[in-house]
Amino acid sequence: MPEDPCPIGPVVDVVFGRWTTHVLWVLTNDGRMRFTELQQRLPMISPKVLTQRLRQLERDGLVERSYFPEMPPRVEYETTELGRTLSPVFQTLAAWSDRHLDQIAAARQRYDGP
Repeated sequence: MPEDPCPIGPVVDVVFGRWTTHVLWVLTNDGRMRFTELQQRLPMISPKVLTQRLRQLERDGLVERSYFPEMPPRVEYETTELGRTLSPVFQTLAAWSDRHLDQIAAARQRYDGP
């Protein structure tokens, strides 16, 4: 099997999948929350997709699901210690975005023409 020329490829697949960064960003910055709270913070994600993302993140060890056998039952999600190690990466990307998104928009406009 040939060696992957991009050493971050596997990480990109795990962390930067569709809606995954949105979920991780909210949980990392806002802390532990219930599904409905997360859904309110991310209204552009359907409940089905949000559930899928949370399950995948839990499987990957980046999010922890806590079940509380109360009446009614309560479930909360939060980033794990491993998930929180991504915080500096997200902060770096946010800073890069602040500095360069205007340049990307200008380049796209030039490329696409009038």
